[in-house]
Amino acid sequence: MAPTELNAEFNTERRFVRITGERSDGFVEFDFAIGEPELFVELLLSRPAFEEFCAHNHAELLTAEPPHTADDGNPDDLHWRLADVVPGSPTPATEPQQRS
Repeated sequence: MAPTELNAEFNTERRFVRITGERSDGFVEFDFAIGEPELFVELLLSRPAFEEFCAHNHAELLTAEPPHTADDGNPDDLHWRLADVVPGSPTPATEPQQRS
């Protein structure tokens, strides 16, 4: 496919949301994609704002995706999340850091 050609199956009307975590402070961590669920941005919103965001975008809720692994069973270096590399980033398993 030439760089200027668009994939005929790419539909910008389709919106996708995948919840990746819910924090104890009421925020929802999620992926948001337009057209292709594999190409997404990581976002963080309060629960009410998340629900409004999903309704406004008519987003399709995707199920949680298993972690990517290489053929040898180790985590794939090309599939990482911002929370995986930012020190002190809260994850679903940890509490958010309090600012002093």
